[in-house]
Amino acid sequence: MQHIITDLVGASEHDVRATDSLCINESQQQHKWYYNLKYMAVGLFFGILFVKAEVISWFRIQEMFRLQSFHMYGLIGSAVVVGMISVLLIKRFGILTISGEPITFTDKKFDKGQIYGGLLFGLGWALTGACPGPLFAQIGMGTMVVIVTLLSAVVGTWVYGRFRDRLPH
Repeated sequence: MQHIITDLVGASEHDVRATDSLCINESQQQHKWYYNLKYMAVGLFFGILFVKAEVISWFRIQEMFRLQSFHMYGLIGSAVVVGMISVLLIKRFGILTISGEPITFTDKKFDKGQIYGGLLFGLGWALTGACPGPLFAQIGMGTMVVIVTLLSAVVGTWVYGRFRDRLPH
């Protein structure tokens, strides 16, 4: 992390902000192609779990945004609690990655762009009934109309990257 900070002396504001998106814990090890099959297996498991727990259900998502059901709030809340406990344990016991590399956490600076982005994300989630993770599970279930949502997400990401310098941060 220190080399990133020293490299940014005299850098533009954009270059400094771009470090917020760097993957600090990216592995430096090189692996064969089949090494990633374990991630596919975990993804398939989570996809099946999302379907069975109705996390990808458009109707469940609409219930959540209309404050008609606790189902999604319970799932999201329990995920936040598990995440908090996991981070606490990783920090307290110095847990390493599977490859034996250290896991580091960096503080993020809050700015008003996160409010705009969160509102835009929530609006898209409420309108389409899908957030980025479950999109693929919905497509895998045969809900092909979600391909439009996936393409919209890709285009939106490209537009953000293209105009990031001109957007409020």
